[in-house]
Amino acid sequence: MIDDTIVAIATALGEGSIGVIRISGPDAISIGHKVFQPKVNKDWYKKDNYKIIYGHVIDPTTGELIDEVLLSIMRGPKSFTAEDVIEISCHGGLVPLRRVLEVILKYGARLAEPGEFSKRAFINGRLDLAQAESIIDIIRARTDAGAKIAINQLGGKLSNKINGLQQNVLGLLAKIEAMIDFPEDDIPEENLEKMSLECMDLIREIDCLLDHANSGRIYREGLKTVIVGKPNVGKSSLLNALLQEQRAIVTDIPGTTRDIIEEVFNIKGIPLKLIDTAGLRETQDLVEKIGVEKSRELLNQADLVLLVLDASTGLSKEDIKVIDLIRDKKVLILINKIDIAENQINSKDLDSIINFSEVIEISAQKEIGLDNLEEAIFNLVVEGKITAVDSIFVSNTRHKHALERAKYHLLEASKALKEYIPADLVSIDLKSSWEILGEITGNSVTEDLIDRIFSDFCIGK
Repeated sequence: MIDDTIVAIATALGEGSIGVIRISGPDAISIGHKVFQPKVNKDWYKKDNYKIIYGHVIDPTTGELIDEVLLSIMRGPKSFTAEDVIEISCHGGLVPLRRVLEVILKYGARLAEPGEFSKRAFINGRLDLAQAESIIDIIRARTDAGAKIAINQLGGKLSNKINGLQQNVLGLLAKIEAMIDFPEDDIPEENLEKMSLECMDLIREIDCLLDHANSGRIYREGLKTVIVGKPNVGKSSLLNALLQEQRAIVTDIPGTTRDIIEEVFNIKGIPLKLIDTAGLRETQDLVEKIGVEKSRELLNQADLVLLVLDASTGLSKEDIKVIDLIRDKKVLILINKIDIAENQINSKDLDSIINFSEVIEISAQKEIGLDNLEEAIFNLVVEGKITAVDSIFVSNTRHKHALERAKYHLLEASKALKEYIPADLVSIDLKSSWEILGEITGNSVTEDLIDRIFSDFCIGK
């Protein structure tokens, strides 16, 4: 049972018209009664839920007026944490927020830990673990599509799917346990085969979720897209054209870009982390050399590589060296400068790039072909299978790994049933699969894991 009361600033720190301080716990209303002086409604703390009262926060010991505020009261269990909650809307800015917070701490509350409000909502049954994790995804969403996926998860779409999978695994487990409890009853072989097929049906459902997992991660975190090529092929011009601003310096002098430039660009709801790198070449310039080495490191982390080639020169030795670095990456090949020269690159020369998806002719300077590039990136991300974000997406890496582990145990159970392995061994795999699926929603999860998940949240959540 939670018997203490927590408080935290719930809005971002910095100057603003309003700042919100949130109090939650059994003493939230009594603390509010001590530090809040209403203009009217003196007995506000005795009244019903969902009231907003105008007044002032004061220090009861000194009588000092701290700030002019609005106080909101939400009684449990009809609140976010399912506890009594007070929210005080005061003037934004560090000083008024700090002073109000200090008074509340002085009269019985303690400072909340990161994510503790959401953690209490989970512990009190207001949200399951997957829903609670979606809160941080909403806050960090970079596009409307990413936010919509997170909101769907907050509404319970993923949780409902996982709960359904758990129930089906539990149904299989009940049949196996019956076989263990009544070994004298001979189970027809066709029944064992049927149970094996039921395992495979569940595996197919998990596979469907996993098929969307990579796209879900990209909607959540962004597609790390690295622009590479030899010096002076138009990498920085491409970045500027996509962003519609002069973000990178562009000159005719090779080696202008020496540092890494990273910006976020939105393509049909997909956030791209666009990274403009230093031109990949051998150089004696110390600063440029550091930039080239950093470019090589980023290539290893890239989800997608945009290889920029010069239409006017054909493939050079420098291009071939760049190609050697990206053979195992997903690559879109961009033939740039088609506004000033015909394409002199033979498509057969590009066959050595194993994972290239498409060749697109562009002019970064004249913004020709950029629509085709955006369409190609979008199609590559969704692989032509997903047209909306209303589907159930697995966007959390923890959820993906749990599904993979649950799938493994179901495969082992299916195999064991086919081979008529003793039922108690099948039971172990089915139990493991059920428990792992429960880690996603919090039905079966350790306290250490809960603490680790909520530690990633901001303090006011």
